[in-house]
Amino acid sequence: MSTSEEVRYEVNFAGTQTFAVTLRSRLKEIFIPDDPFRHLQDLPPRTKAHRILKYFVPILEWGPRYTFNEFRYDLLAGITVASLAIPQGISYARLAEIPPIIGLYSSFVPPLVYAIFGSSKNLAVGTVAASSLLLNSIIRQVILPEKDMKLYIGIVMTAAFFTGIIQMTLGVFRLGFVVDFLSRSTITGFMGGTAILIIMQQLKGMLGMTRFTTKTDVISVLHAVFEYRDDWQWQSFVMGICFLAFLLGTRYLKFKVPRLFWVSAISPLVVVIVGGLVAFFLHGATHGIPIVGPLKKGLNPISIGNLVFTPPYLQYAVKAGSVTGFIALAEGIAVGRSLALMKNHHVDGNKEMIAFGLMNIAGSFTSCYLTTAPFSKSAVNSHAGSKTAMSNIVQAICMMLVLLFLAPLFKYTPLVALATIIIVAMIGLLEFKEMVHLFKVDKFDFCVCMAAFLGVAFLSMLQGLMISVGLSIIRALLCVARPITCKLGRLQGTNMYRDIEHYPDASTIPGILILNVGSPVYFASANYLRERITRWVQNEERSFSETQGDIHYVILDMGGATAIDKSGIGMLEEVHKYLKKRGTKMVLCNPRLEIIKKLITGNIIDLIGADWIFLTIKDAVKACEFALQEHRRQQQDAV
Repeated sequence: MSTSEEVRYEVNFAGTQTFAVTLRSRLKEIFIPDDPFRHLQDLPPRTKAHRILKYFVPILEWGPRYTFNEFRYDLLAGITVASLAIPQGISYARLAEIPPIIGLYSSFVPPLVYAIFGSSKNLAVGTVAASSLLLNSIIRQVILPEKDMKLYIGIVMTAAFFTGIIQMTLGVFRLGFVVDFLSRSTITGFMGGTAILIIMQQLKGMLGMTRFTTKTDVISVLHAVFEYRDDWQWQSFVMGICFLAFLLGTRYLKFKVPRLFWVSAISPLVVVIVGGLVAFFLHGATHGIPIVGPLKKGLNPISIGNLVFTPPYLQYAVKAGSVTGFIALAEGIAVGRSLALMKNHHVDGNKEMIAFGLMNIAGSFTSCYLTTAPFSKSAVNSHAGSKTAMSNIVQAICMMLVLLFLAPLFKYTPLVALATIIIVAMIGLLEFKEMVHLFKVDKFDFCVCMAAFLGVAFLSMLQGLMISVGLSIIRALLCVARPITCKLGRLQGTNMYRDIEHYPDASTIPGILILNVGSPVYFASANYLRERITRWVQNEERSFSETQGDIHYVILDMGGATAIDKSGIGMLEEVHKYLKKRGTKMVLCNPRLEIIKKLITGNIIDLIGADWIFLTIKDAVKACEFALQEHRRQQQDAV
């Protein structure tokens, strides 16, 4: 690879690696984290094993250094989160149409598991509304809870088991990039549409209705509300308005006076307690205020024997577990990264996936359903000053005490209280400012967001999600299949070359066309790149011939091309033949070493000539200008 007349850098063209070596290197890069294990080979086996164990079990890293000062903050944070987890656990369990006690179970075992294996200092574990409703909508397709509640619960817990298996597999094999297909615009639209849907469904609790639709789209929900208007209970509606006003007031107070965040955090528990007292003393169940009903006390019973692995239920459990698992994982990872960024902490996404997977597997064995790190609890945990994952252990201990001694007291909780708690929680998921921002920044992202939002609201949760993900994948494929190429010109007084459309003052060089190939050259883009390059040559040669003469050299800047395959090599060969017929020389600039190796194997280097591979555009242009001058001098001498 040459650079100029004065300097030549030696590059090992012949030192190509075998396929086995290359494959092993790639697999190691994908599946094995380098940094923690970089210096282990020289350590004793026991020390090495301890280091590896500490990497995968973070509590062994921070536990020995844990101080009482940190515990004071974690204690406050854990108690605050537990006060929020009680009403939310009962409320979200009702969204999934499972017994409310399972919602409380799900805030006991999973937080303990996460505290051992999780790497975030701020995440708080619990159930989430969107996944609860989505679980219900999928599993209802095979069994109705009112028909066989035991079987229905078994499938819900089986779904949690498969969620854990999928999440842990992604973490172990470092495949977190799969979750990135759920883009920010998709999550925003999906959560917004789900929030609208859940808010509409809470009209049943607000109005004290006993009959309702099992469908999840907005039109069906509104139709049911007015179809069964003879079920409306004014007592329930009045209580609901009062609770809504209180919850929204505390939410407003949190934004106005951030240090009083704890008022908003405990307000759902206050609503549950006040509502329960009112329902108890006024006999609300017989006066238009339906209540939750009996809750048995005691810790989580073992549920391994209740998991369902027989058809046709198995396929629905896998479907529900995979879909809700990806959504829960995307939310949990996004929340963890956001909070870590705010506090300048580091969160290992792959270790988080392993922790989420283990806590869902353990939860499925102990009468829990799907859990993740919801934004509401995690934000409260962070604002309360949590220092380590110990706050999750405190939360779990609080839930243990509730399950052992206080659970039966929540039987008088009015359903309208749970409905108002869910409504206020869902209001926080309506990110209209983010949607407006997407519209201003990227119209396609806005369309992806709206596809999820409207699809969830008016079709179904799964259909809306799939449409949005499909649009995101189409966009990614378009970016791969139709990469952007541009003509480069030299900025006056510099050796920098930039897109002439962005820098109109950039000057072209007589007889030389410089094109940027800013993407991997794969089979999907090879034909397009060939057509684009030849079109550039044809168009530019027409304009050049009128002002500057013919094009003698075409320089392809390969600095942005990260990889190339056989189709890409074939494309370069075809372009070279096309240019050769026109009397034009093809020059390559700044190809990566991996591309150079493939070009050597594909005989492209021999075809182009090693002397026409350059390190920088400046060197390539200098060599081409020198060659042009020599050619013109020879023509003059011949004349």
